[in-house]
Amino acid sequence: MPHVLVVDDEPGVRESLRMLLKDEFDVTPVGDVDAALAVLDERAVDAVLLDLVMPGRTGIDFLRELAERNDTPPVIVLSATRAVATAVEAMKLGAADFVTKPFDVDALRIKVRKLFEHRALEQEVVRLRDAVAGRTRLGRLIGQSEAMRAVFRTIERVAASRANVLISGESGTGKELVARAIHDLGPRRDERFVVVNCAAIPATLMESELFGHEKGAFTDASMRHVGKFETAHGGTLFLDEIGEMTPAMQAKLLRALQERTIERLGGAQSIAVDVRVVAATNRDLEREVAQGRFRSDLFYRIHVVPIALPALRERREDVRLLAEAFLTRARDEAGRGPRRFEPETLIALERYAWPGNVRELENAIERAVTLTEGDTIAPTDLPDEVQIASRTESLRDEVRAGRVDLESAVLRFESELIREALERSKGNQTRASEQLGITRRLLKLKMDRCGIGAAAGEEAAPSEPD
Repeated sequence: MPHVLVVDDEPGVRESLRMLLKDEFDVTPVGDVDAALAVLDERAVDAVLLDLVMPGRTGIDFLRELAERNDTPPVIVLSATRAVATAVEAMKLGAADFVTKPFDVDALRIKVRKLFEHRALEQEVVRLRDAVAGRTRLGRLIGQSEAMRAVFRTIERVAASRANVLISGESGTGKELVARAIHDLGPRRDERFVVVNCAAIPATLMESELFGHEKGAFTDASMRHVGKFETAHGGTLFLDEIGEMTPAMQAKLLRALQERTIERLGGAQSIAVDVRVVAATNRDLEREVAQGRFRSDLFYRIHVVPIALPALRERREDVRLLAEAFLTRARDEAGRGPRRFEPETLIALERYAWPGNVRELENAIERAVTLTEGDTIAPTDLPDEVQIASRTESLRDEVRAGRVDLESAVLRFESELIREALERSKGNQTRASEQLGITRRLLKLKMDRCGIGAAAGEEAAPSEPD
């Protein structure tokens, strides 16, 4: 309940205001400025009703001192005086409104209500502005790109509702983190968040996993088993990779969502469940519906609010931010490791397409922290595929800028690939040619052209381009 501080030297006025507001507000009446300031020091106050004319320190004195404090509550000034100068001075010192005595009871109550409505609106505007402009994190989600900020905004809007959510995106984009953020920001945050990976559970066990079973329901059912729906009662059930469900299970899930009841396998009793369902998929479920592999009625039941997570290659401006966060986390968990990236390392990370998305980036950083002995992570500490992609992109930039001609660029690119294949195969040209998908004879011709000797690391004079 909002807290209103009433400051007036007349006991009758204080009691009248307390009786007027007590049904909607927590009211603390005091008789002088010193007592009012003491209340502000002890507890939060949401609004002040202030008499201007009091013995000793006046309401103007209170407003002056209030102006020097941080995060001050709004003030409605009450006074029998009709002096315009006094009212103007009070408003200049920050008073939100001015009411003369004797005041109209209903009018004053409305003013207090509007004061709270306006304050709540201001706080919401500030909160949304901060969320949109400066936020780079939401829960464990990290991003500063416009695509991720849009995801953050959707999560914040949907979290307080009961609406079912469908999160789509490639593997490794962070779909479970989105589901967790929705749960943690919503009214169910203190209840359970239960995860079911639909792709990891055999079809024959899925019904028992979701709905549970009674003792003796099937051969190995030696005792009652409580399913995930009952476990998540009051909380959130996250159905990951829901597109992997069989048509038969889709029908049973739909019934549970529609009726908000389940029956354990082998049981006859309907059990009411209050569960907020968040589902995720890396498939195009609309296409699955069109091709008859996913029920349209279930799709529309779980697709109330869609959230599409972008692939990491579509938000490369987030790579550096993510990498720094993963470096800090991996170092803290290991209790040791490099403290920073070399500038060229960050460039290499941004150049790579990350087909495994955020999960692949996190694994690459964790690997580098584990294997790097120095204080910094160099490009050579990154996985081979990241290094190759970076060199390839760098070479492409040189061609675009006119610093290298196309034929020389192709020669350099082939040379790098051949050297790496020979290194991996320890100089065995047969195995190297198999890795490269060419014949051993063609490999030897290209080695001669690139100036690579027969043994790994042996140099020969490069041939001139034709």
